[in-house]
Amino acid sequence: MTDLVLATRNRHKVEELYSMLGDEFRFKTLADFSGLPEVPEHAESFAGNATLKALTMAQLIGAEAGHSNRFVIADDSGLEVDALGGAPGVHSARYASSGSVNASDEDNNAKLLKELENVPPGNRGARFVCVIASAEIVGRDKTPEVHLSEGRCEGSIAVASSGAEGFGYDPLFIPSGHDQTFAEMGAAEKNAISHRANALKGLFEWLRQVT
Repeated sequence: MTDLVLATRNRHKVEELYSMLGDEFRFKTLADFSGLPEVPEHAESFAGNATLKALTMAQLIGAEAGHSNRFVIADDSGLEVDALGGAPGVHSARYASSGSVNASDEDNNAKLLKELENVPPGNRGARFVCVIASAEIVGRDKTPEVHLSEGRCEGSIAVASSGAEGFGYDPLFIPSGHDQTFAEMGAAEKNAISHRANALKGLFEWLRQVT
């Protein structure tokens, strides 16, 4: 069985990933390791941030747990809105913040609605993007190769927040072919079409080939 370390402390991401991983993978989170620092997300792309987190954690964790076929997987994800030139993009979590600290979901959603208040429904196209980086834990003195898997979910931004499920921009995002926001869907329905689910499919296909 392949061992995975989920390089996140985001409770919502952990819960979502747990629900998608299935029984063929065994996993830990950063909470199972002591003394690991936060990795600043200062890259200008989702792939750059995911790679930075995966490489850093793979090297810090080393091979101390004694398993073969252990990988760190790290994701970076966000929302791209066409009418805003792709914003908030890699700044999605801190869109309403003036610095590097993440803003609350409520503040981010409020800012997005404000930015789009004069944009008609037909011009509110958007997509969620997720890039997952996987790095094998090969030891502290080695640099592992990184595999990237990207997933997207096309849709649009609603004119008002709706729904109580999910997190982030879920109350505003309506996936293409649906008339509900992610926050109005159940977890199973969302996870069948989400950007993170699509990225994980590619990751799992690769892991099955190399393990």
